Amino acid sequence: MLPQPSMRPTPLSIRRFFLCSKLNPFPCKFGRQIYAKLDTRELKFNCGNVRRLNLAAVSNTALSYPYDELPGQQNEGETKDIDFLLLMENRGIRANCQTYIWLLQGCLNSGSRMDSWKLHGKILKLGFYAEQSLCDQLLDVYLAFDDLNGAVKVFDDMPTRAVSCWNKLIRGFVSKKLSSLVPGLFRSMIDEMIKPDERTFAAVLRACGGNDIPLNYVELMHARTIIHGFESTLICNPLIEIYFRNGCVNSAKKVFDNLQTRDSVSWVAMISGLSQNRFEEEAILLYSQMHSSGILPTPYTFSSVLSACTKIELFKFGEQVHCLAVKMSFSSEMYVCNALISLYSRKGNLISAEQIFKDMFQRDGVSYNSLISGLAQQGYGDRALDLFRKMHLDCLKPDRVTVASLLSACASVGDLLKGRQLHSYAVKAGMSSDIILEGSLLDLYVKCSDIESAHEFFLTTETENVVLWNMMLVAYGQLDNLIESFEVFRQLLIKGIEPNQFTYPSILRTCTSLGALELGEQIHTLALKTGFQFNVYVSSVLIDMYAKHGKLDTALKILRRLKEEDFVSWTAMIAGYAQNDMLTSALELFKEMQDRGIRSDNIGFASAISACAGIQALDLGRQIHAQSCISGYSDDLSVGNALVSLYARNGKVQEAYLAFEKIFDKNNVSWNSLISGLTQSEYFEEALVQFAKMHRAELEMNLFTFGSAVCAAANIANIKVGAQIHAMIKKTGYDSEIEVSNALISLYAKCGNINDAKRQFFEMPEKNEVSWNSMITGYSQHGLGFEALSLFEDMKQLGVMPNHVTIVGVLSACSHVGLVDEGIRYFKSMTEAHNLVPKPEHYACVVDLLGRARLLSRAKRFIEEMPIQPDAMIWRTLLSACTIHKNIDIGEFAARHLLELAPEDSATYVLLSNMYAITGKWGCRDRTRQMMKDRDVKKEPGRSWIEVNNSVHAFFAGDQLHPIVDKIYAHLRDLNERAADNGYEPLRNSLLSDAEREQKDPTQIIHSEKLAIAFGLLSLSGSSPVRVFKNLRVCGDCHNWIKYVSKVSDRVIIVRDAYRFHHFEDGDCSCQDYW
Repeated sequence: MLPQPSMRPTPLSIRRFFLCSKLNPFPCKFGRQIYAKLDTRELKFNCGNVRRLNLAAVSNTALSYPYDELPGQQNEGETKDIDFLLLMENRGIRANCQTYIWLLQGCLNSGSRMDSWKLHGKILKLGFYAEQSLCDQLLDVYLAFDDLNGAVKVFDDMPTRAVSCWNKLIRGFVSKKLSSLVPGLFRSMIDEMIKPDERTFAAVLRACGGNDIPLNYVELMHARTIIHGFESTLICNPLIEIYFRNGCVNSAKKVFDNLQTRDSVSWVAMISGLSQNRFEEEAILLYSQMHSSGILPTPYTFSSVLSACTKIELFKFGEQVHCLAVKMSFSSEMYVCNALISLYSRKGNLISAEQIFKDMFQRDGVSYNSLISGLAQQGYGDRALDLFRKMHLDCLKPDRVTVASLLSACASVGDLLKGRQLHSYAVKAGMSSDIILEGSLLDLYVKCSDIESAHEFFLTTETENVVLWNMMLVAYGQLDNLIESFEVFRQLLIKGIEPNQFTYPSILRTCTSLGALELGEQIHTLALKTGFQFNVYVSSVLIDMYAKHGKLDTALKILRRLKEEDFVSWTAMIAGYAQNDMLTSALELFKEMQDRGIRSDNIGFASAISACAGIQALDLGRQIHAQSCISGYSDDLSVGNALVSLYARNGKVQEAYLAFEKIFDKNNVSWNSLISGLTQSEYFEEALVQFAKMHRAELEMNLFTFGSAVCAAANIANIKVGAQIHAMIKKTGYDSEIEVSNALISLYAKCGNINDAKRQFFEMPEKNEVSWNSMITGYSQHGLGFEALSLFEDMKQLGVMPNHVTIVGVLSACSHVGLVDEGIRYFKSMTEAHNLVPKPEHYACVVDLLGRARLLSRAKRFIEEMPIQPDAMIWRTLLSACTIHKNIDIGEFAARHLLELAPEDSATYVLLSNMYAITGKWGCRDRTRQMMKDRDVKKEPGRSWIEVNNSVHAFFAGDQLHPIVDKIYAHLRDLNERAADNGYEPLRNSLLSDAEREQKDPTQIIHSEKLAIAFGLLSLSGSSPVRVFKNLRVCGDCHNWIKYVSKVSDRVIIVRDAYRFHHFEDGDCSCQDYW
């Protein structure tokens, strides 16, 4: 039959919950008691009090007064309480239950353990053990004297056990670190139908604060507290700590949010828990909220906030917290000082860190460890070791954290000798088998590139620690030794060690760097089988691997499957898009990342800014620049380098220099970003100036540096500087790099040295499509169309697939040598044979091809039948051909379209005006010039330049500003006379009418290229070719004149105009008068 609800079951013994032998024995029998003599004055005093009690002496209340006047401080050997009890008995006064309660309280106050045992013996003899209040007091006494065995015996013998007794015993178990037994004790309490109160749950939750009790039990207790309506700080504070300790951040937040009244412990628990669980920013925000609420922080609060500031490098805020700690007189507290040392050490302000350490009244091991670690991280290994010796003098024993920090210092500076000495110390101190030290020792040997010692030490480790295996994977990965790295991974699996979230990234990064995609995919499969498909660490490395190998669809699928919004994975995907020139996709993903509330890191910002630089989205790049500053990355190196590239590539030279100068520790990427950006925005001279500065600074140059510098020299046709850079390339061993060789081909081709370009091309051990394109384009620019087409056929036979750039070079080659049918056939092969969709530049090449061959009507019809809308470049090409061949009808047709598309383009008005002039339509010419003037369109003046003795000399038509202008014009007259003697006759189809020609000074109509050539023949030695560059197309008269001059002067003259190169020698031109 079930008991009635009102019936209380027989009390259970709880001694079964622990081993009594481990605790102090309960004194069941006392030996002979020796009583000390009371002082006479004290005896008289007490007796006097007793006499005055009379009949009231039997009253428990009356007895409290003489007892209270007994001295409070007594040694354990003294027996004043017992003597007082004996005095009462001699007087015939019988002590009652309350008397013993007061006497036991006196034992508690005096700390007399022996007296309490003696009193307990008397209580048992007198039969007072059934008194509830007396049992409660006995329970307090045994718990206070840390005698849990005696407390359990008293508790088991109690007739009734109130909830307060259970609470006391539970707290006793917690204080004796027997937390694992508390759930059973609580279960017994429930079985006895004792209703737990708030203090019960608080004590049970304190027991759950260790690692002995599973989280699900805590959650069960939490549910019970809610059912009972207990939600005060007494319950919630330990709950917050437990949830944080188990990583349940959201649960801790909910408990805190539901608290009606919060005390300082609640705030400290939240701030500390958030900081320890990597929610440092939230911890700091909560601290600010606490401060605004008027709740005074404690030293532990300051310690937690300062630690959070240190972790996320929020140093300015940490300094503000330091000021507040000083203001509240907490700056000398050891916990605060230790946190401040860590803060300033991480910041690099070792002066402040060492000053705080010096001013501390008391230091512990943490104080030394914090400063030693800071010195080690900043590379001051010697000072860290000195502090280590001082720690010995202060009689503080270094622990594993100390030695690990010192090993880290040695590893960071590559001091293998001192590292070995520390290894010896760790062995002598018996710490070498510690897991943390094993990792630090292995890290030392790995970072010091002593892979043999690392492997030997790895084999001696006793623990099968997966972290050590991961470090060996990283070690061989740093050496690009995929074979050994994979062998370590294979042995790990054979030994049955389960890979963790860092094992797969360690081997996958090696696969990524060495291009072993197939092996990486196999490891990806294994990661899926072992349940790591949703792990953010593994996923981010997989995304990086697939993105760097061009498998962006696979990388994006991995990102989309992630359940957690991980900024590293998003950043890896954005960087992957940027590296594969999918810049718009990179920016779209960056925007989506922001819309989702995912905070970017420095790599994310740098990738997004680089994408903006690539598509020249200056305004968007500036917005992202502002966001990076707000996020605290204004001084970040990677962001700074990206900003230099952004502003330089967009032609914002001053802003690029400002961003460059702001970088504190510039590396070669910083310089490369500036030089490359200036080159791409056509600030070629500036780019070469920065290259020279980088060279004088003796910074290491790489293939990107040389590639940009060669490109800059090529675009201003500075063959001397280009040759010097080529010599540097050979000296540094970069001449075997494909990218550098490609740039050198372009350099020599653009500077007119087609033979050097050809030699560079054919000496390349390995070529890519850019190499072939550069050489084909070079041949085309020099009018060597047949050589270009022959090289194109060789390219196809070798299986190198042509791209859009290749076809432009081929079509230009056909155009320069008049191969109309071949050109049309190559154009059609784009879609038919090579699966390439023609772009506007290809259509422009066909129009140029037809226009040069005087097939203007066919060219017009070709434009009208185009599947795309013709742009200004196509119409300009047609108009230029009409100007050369004097076709006014089609020329005006082309000009009308051009004026609609690009009314501000001066070339349209100049070509149209010239067409009217050479056909004698002076009125139409004048109206065109007036329209140009009315629309405020400025004509680009013709300009030619030549380099002599490392100086560039520029000339305009009729130029009179050169220092030796008289000699130049005198030599020009001599050349004209000698050319005329050999048959040269000036062409009469001038752009000026007869009347205008008569009014003009003859020197004003002399074109710039004639002046440049005359100066070159005067200044250069006879063996040097004369190289002249012009920004416009060379006219027919000048072209004819240069042929004669090359003959009479017996010099090679090379002229590069806006369309191609002309090689003049012995009266002939390489273009064969077809240009």
